[in-house]
Amino acid sequence: MTSAATFEELLTEGATVPVDGWDFSWFAGRATEERPPWRYHRLLADRMSRATAALDLETGGGEVLAGIPRPPALLVATESWPPNVAVARRNLRPVGGTVVATGEARPLPFRDDCVDLVVSRHPVHTPWSEIARVLVPGGRFLSQQIGAGTVRELAEAVRGVRQDGPGRADQQTGQAVAAAAAAGLRVVDLRKATLRMAFHDIAAVVHFLRKVVWTVPDFTVERYRPQLARLHKRIVAEGEFVAYARRFLIEAVKPV
Repeated sequence: MTSAATFEELLTEGATVPVDGWDFSWFAGRATEERPPWRYHRLLADRMSRATAALDLETGGGEVLAGIPRPPALLVATESWPPNVAVARRNLRPVGGTVVATGEARPLPFRDDCVDLVVSRHPVHTPWSEIARVLVPGGRFLSQQIGAGTVRELAEAVRGVRQDGPGRADQQTGQAVAAAAAAGLRVVDLRKATLRMAFHDIAAVVHFLRKVVWTVPDFTVERYRPQLARLHKRIVAEGEFVAYARRFLIEAVKPV
């Protein structure tokens, strides 16, 4: 869509782009997000290359996990959103990954002490006690998480009220460390970053809110049309809308 597209055309485009999987390539040229300095993909590849059995929680469409160059002998992923399960199975087949559809049920459907690595990128929920249960002694958990208050600027612009932004207590680094310790894990690395995001048209905003549903949980185009119209005018006038993603990296080990 060109820069001359109307508000209605952009709304329609953002509302009809498929949201299955966890591929953000559609945003190229329309939105940008600064990457965390720790380079999660590099850390993931390193930990996977040294593992013999690994589990990826909430794999989404499996796009991140599919990029590892040296997968372990046993590679399993879980996913709870049904549209993503088929996408993840297709993406992980080349690296020998098996995808288990878990629904929202806990506990994890795996035996005790069965993997030496658990990973998760941007989990909605981190089941610390279950992670500790399935890890072998000496096993490791690596996760890049969404910090509380991420993209609060966008949530406030759409909802029209000031708020802390998306996030729960377990998305605060302090609570995450405490939860890991309570589960019997020892945190060996903890890093935080605030990352600039920029949206260049309202279609990108709409697609993002449909895809990252916890930003504005009750979002629909019709419900927030007046707010989207105001945001569209702001983007046209200023060239972009800037928000900030909060991320943290946590790595923990299960004591021997």
